[in-house]
Amino acid sequence: MRMRPRIRMIVWPRRALAIVDTPRPGCPLCHGDGGHAWDYITPDGEYDGSDFAPCTCWNDTRLWILLPLPSWTRRTPPGGYSNEPPF
Repeated sequence: MRMRPRIRMIVWPRRALAIVDTPRPGCPLCHGDGGHAWDYITPDGEYDGSDFAPCTCWNDTRLWILLPLPSWTRRTPPGGYSNEPPF
């Protein structure tokens, strides 16, 4: 199976930039979505979660880490972000 690479930021086990595999856009089984999702409903009509079955056109666990990101890149500035205009 050929890989269709894309660069993404991953957050587990540590924030990093990685090359990941993507679903085949012309796949006749999943139509490029990467799999099929369905919701579970209880007999009284309440939502009970969802499940996802990945397609065979891609491997969602295949990735290569390019660059680990430092932990300070995710911190917000002291006092949070301002919504005031700069003038």
